[in-house]
Amino acid sequence: MGVRLPTEEFLVSARADLIDAREDWLKSLKNTRRLATNTLEAYERDTRQFFQFLTGHLGEPPALKDVATLRIADLRSFLARRRNDGAGARTLGRGLAGIRSFLRYLEKQGMANAAASIAMRAPKQPKSLPKPLTTIDARRVVEIGEQLNEEPWIAARNAAVLTLLYGCGLRISEALGLDGGKLTDPGARSIPITGKGGKTRMVPLLPIVHRAIAEYRRLCPYDLEDGKPLFRGARGGELHPAIIQRDMQKMRGALGLPDTATPHALRHSFATHLLGRGGDLRTIQELLGHASLSTTQVYTGVDTDRLMEIYDRAHPRA
Repeated sequence: MGVRLPTEEFLVSARADLIDAREDWLKSLKNTRRLATNTLEAYERDTRQFFQFLTGHLGEPPALKDVATLRIADLRSFLARRRNDGAGARTLGRGLAGIRSFLRYLEKQGMANAAASIAMRAPKQPKSLPKPLTTIDARRVVEIGEQLNEEPWIAARNAAVLTLLYGCGLRISEALGLDGGKLTDPGARSIPITGKGGKTRMVPLLPIVHRAIAEYRRLCPYDLEDGKPLFRGARGGELHPAIIQRDMQKMRGALGLPDTATPHALRHSFATHLLGRGGDLRTIQELLGHASLSTTQVYTGVDTDRLMEIYDRAHPRA
């Protein structure tokens, strides 16, 4: 019985025609689809590892014709090898996504059949969520005085965005998607939010949310009129989620918060803290815009016993 060499020991991992086709694919991802650099690097690395695997699997470096006729069994063997080497479900899923994208590109060029990769199911991903912040830390994060940006209006902007995540349970995309004509009435008790799937829900507004928005409007140097984004970047353009994520990363270090303290963790904290104070799971589901109660159950970390306790207390026939 032969001894399998580690895939890294193969000096030549693919024939020239396959390497050239992959280069064309990567260029199309960069220039046409404009994928992020990190994603491109991951796709390059994942396909290179796949070629290395095929070299050992086939007994020689693969050519374009070998990739063109891949079977599901070949892909399963690759994922099994990567799993044995210690790759987790997320890594395997991303690797399969890269291979699938490459094969679909080849299929469009008339050079391969992508049926096997399309039929192949990605490994089941573990359910993981950011840990909620403590109530004390959540309050600190949304305070304007804790923001690290020296520009007062940007500090107020960040505080207002983070207050919407923690005070209303919004997704960051929902907060940054608000129109400049929204949240102008300090007496408004709620606001309609359109979330995933185009579903609209009514979200209550706390006084602290109105105060944070009002302070941001007062300091913002740009005209926040109807029809334009409420939240602006430093030069007045659209504010991207990465900016808020980066600024909160800096604040984590300054406040001594864990790496799990992200903008999305504030939405998670909103739900968890409400439930901990006796909030109804169904109501929290509506506030979050979840399609099913089971999603909210996982999101708030509710176990089956706790779920039955809620039902026993709230259901009229319990």
